[in-house]
Amino acid sequence: MRVAAGFYRCIAAVWLLALSGCAAYFHQPLGEERARLGAELQGNSLLQQLPAPKERLVVAVYKFRDQTGQYKPTDNGNGFSTAVTQGATSILLRALEESRWFNAIERENLGNLLNERKIIRSSRAEYSQLTGKPQPVLPSLLFAGVILEGGIISYDANVLTGGAGLRYFGAGASGQYRQDRVTVYLRAISTSTGEILKTVYTTRTILSQQVGASLFRFVKFQRLLEAETGFSYNEPTEIAVKDAIEKSVQALVYEGIHDGLWSPRSSADSTGPGITQYYQEKAANQQIDLLGREQHDRRGVWGVAGSGAVVRYSGDLSRPQVQGGGAVSLLYQGASVGRWGAALHVGQFALGAGDYFHQRFTYAELCGQYRLFPREQFTPYVFGGGGLTVRTPRRSTALLPHVVGGAGVEALLTDQVGLGLGIDTHYYFSDQLDQLPLGRYNDFYWGVRATLTFYFHPPKR
Repeated sequence: MRVAAGFYRCIAAVWLLALSGCAAYFHQPLGEERARLGAELQGNSLLQQLPAPKERLVVAVYKFRDQTGQYKPTDNGNGFSTAVTQGATSILLRALEESRWFNAIERENLGNLLNERKIIRSSRAEYSQLTGKPQPVLPSLLFAGVILEGGIISYDANVLTGGAGLRYFGAGASGQYRQDRVTVYLRAISTSTGEILKTVYTTRTILSQQVGASLFRFVKFQRLLEAETGFSYNEPTEIAVKDAIEKSVQALVYEGIHDGLWSPRSSADSTGPGITQYYQEKAANQQIDLLGREQHDRRGVWGVAGSGAVVRYSGDLSRPQVQGGGAVSLLYQGASVGRWGAALHVGQFALGAGDYFHQRFTYAELCGQYRLFPREQFTPYVFGGGGLTVRTPRRSTALLPHVVGGAGVEALLTDQVGLGLGIDTHYYFSDQLDQLPLGRYNDFYWGVRATLTFYFHPPKR
């Protein structure tokens, strides 16, 4: 009972620590909330940081539509509600206003505007006939020099999903997450020539997550304890669409400044920190994959490494012991710094078994290495090769050839420093490692190794 009680206390402590980072759990809606202003994200602050324009552009937006044709995904398929908002035109018009670069004119409901102007003209004409006083002429409508077109062209559900859970004797916890993606295209068209001046596109992820814990336990005969708690969070799709549209407006302004389509009030802003930061972000975006991971050659062409290991003898003698070892290595990965590489290892290790076998060895070996994800900070790898081993101190001229193979993982602390952990085995072509040629199989040993690697001669980006 003490073990069980301790286990449940441990589960409760871990769960409470997990909840400490879950804002949604501690902000449950326990009462009515009054209306508030709409939430603002980073994209809106980026619009307000745009440089002042030399002259505002008159633009028309007829329809910024949802072109995805997607319906909201549910557990049983798709529902009847659309996956994204149908009011993207209103979001775009507000983003244009917040940027202070555009004067947007009404074109989405142009029929309503024209009808209202007809009513005004008719009312003024009737008043003029009744009173004999002439009425002012209704001003002409503004015409746009640029039309903005585009829309929400993609909504991809379940781009990335995952989760984890643990249950033991009726007590457990689990978590799940899902990531969707929405993509927005925006283009500027000249009304005088019909030329497409510029096209930009942005993407935004939408996160959904669920965390829960439960307890189901008979605490006494015919006494059942059952408890359950948890929370879920679904990022509003409208917020994601708003963020993507505001980012596209920012991109359109900076791209137009760069191409000379329009100008800021101060010529210094054409090369100022805002546009410089935008193009740095655009250049970095060329090396980011669909999941938002930065993809570039991180590790240098050459590297040196030091490693420490614990090894365990496996041969003809009983009672094998765990001993230590170490090595220094020279690594080469070629000019392309890809998946394949080579390494030269030189090191020492000790083996022991019972009270009869204690021996130190020196070895040198050449290995080939294959990294599964060479452009990421964390990557598994496998390696294999061969080499020679001699006894230390060297009491004979016998060289013991061997083959080596293993696998491990490496995490980059920086682009120049890597920390690895792996397991390997050395198999010898003879049964003379322990100097007892007995049994059917040759001698070998296992090792678990921690490695610290320093890379230099970094690849060109």
